[in-house]
Amino acid sequence: MLSDSSHEIRQQADAALSEFLQEIKNSPNVDYGRMAEILVRRAGSTDEFTRLTSITWINEFVKLGGEQLVPYYADILGAILPCISDEEEKIRVVARETNEELRGIKADPTEGFDIGAILSIAKRELNSEHEATRIEALHWFSTLLVRYRVEFLAYLNDIFNPLLNALSDPSDAVVLLVLEVHARIAEEPHHFHHLVSYLIRTFHNNHVLLEKRGALIVRRLCVLLGAEKVYREFSAILESEIDLDFASVMVQALNLILLTSTELGELRSLLKRSLVDSCGKDLFQSLYASWRHSPMATISLCLLAQAYSHASCVIQSLGEEDINVKFLVQLDKLIRLLETPVFAYLRLQLLEPGKHTWLLKTLYGLMMLLPQQSAAFKILRTRLKTVPFSENLKRTSSANPYSQILQVTEDGNRNQDTQNYSAINFPSLLQQFENMQQQHRNHLKGQLQSRKSASAATLLQEIQRYEEAHSSSLSEISRPPSRTSKGVS
Repeated sequence: MLSDSSHEIRQQADAALSEFLQEIKNSPNVDYGRMAEILVRRAGSTDEFTRLTSITWINEFVKLGGEQLVPYYADILGAILPCISDEEEKIRVVARETNEELRGIKADPTEGFDIGAILSIAKRELNSEHEATRIEALHWFSTLLVRYRVEFLAYLNDIFNPLLNALSDPSDAVVLLVLEVHARIAEEPHHFHHLVSYLIRTFHNNHVLLEKRGALIVRRLCVLLGAEKVYREFSAILESEIDLDFASVMVQALNLILLTSTELGELRSLLKRSLVDSCGKDLFQSLYASWRHSPMATISLCLLAQAYSHASCVIQSLGEEDINVKFLVQLDKLIRLLETPVFAYLRLQLLEPGKHTWLLKTLYGLMMLLPQQSAAFKILRTRLKTVPFSENLKRTSSANPYSQILQVTEDGNRNQDTQNYSAINFPSLLQQFENMQQQHRNHLKGQLQSRKSASAATLLQEIQRYEEAHSSSLSEISRPPSRTSKGVS
């Protein structure tokens, strides 16, 4: 009757139901569960008035029924979550209120509270086309994980992959909530490793996601789980990455986040103490293991750690094939980042060129790799012109400032950059870097050779097809005329 085409009949039905609801409220013994089953089915009606009435009754029953409705929570939730995104505002408001009421009740799993059934409903609604419904489904994941962690983890095999897939959701709000759920799950080390491994595989298969969402995901994980923990895990996995091209791209992305994100300020501070602090040293070496996939990321890491002598050695080790367009693009980004507040300490060190000569040599080395007509070259040259070289150096050296750097560097008493280098085996790290770069060079040569072979094979096939067609034409021409053709002639 609620869906009757007659407005008068609908009003009468609504009035009768309102009276009935009032009687239920006043009755001491009511079987809310049985009636809730009926209301849940009606909540999915195509008729707007029927849906509103059903959701309103469910809302009242949740308030009145309390523990009686515990076995029916999953069914009720299955009716409420879709209504949260209903086109009718009144239905959305009541559905949200009911959802909050339901989530506020702390039921006991030993008394019929079926966590598995509720998780199944929440998992189903993760695929809803409506953002609001997906968000509320994730709130249920969080609530259940906090209250019933042991029971929740028992169903993890069924829900972990859908939660991982939700990281590709088009909504930033959904992705952030998914990360919060994952962060809670990742309190166990093996779940944390699984999460980071999955993210790396996902970024590997979807470079667009890495480009558009990578920074958001990594930064949020750093806030939720700790930047050092997250970066160490990423580095450990990427160190053995088979796809060298992807490893380089991923490291460059992580490095850019490290250099630009406010959430990683403490991590940068720890890296700055790499030469004087054991924790900083361990972190530097941990990141270096995978950062060596990218020359520019390695140089950036050295600049953060103030390992300027090693940075200079890395620059000197670069070969002709290393300095390509991708390298120059990364170098351009680094030069611009050197002018940001993150590297203010580095720029201030330029005020004492006698103490930080390896820094100067590193910066001049970077400038020498840049095309003179590039904007990055001009930016760095302008910065280096402000370095206050001493008057005696200016008189004893040529006009070339790089020669001044060499003179100061050769003065062992004044060069303090290498005082704390004994804590880290930099020659070994340089060897590791060179070995990794050689792997990348061999990989690139292999790719070029494969392309050449493929091109040669394609060309050979075309030649064969041409020769076959040509020989067929020749055979047609050289074939003796038939008797019929003779008769005609």
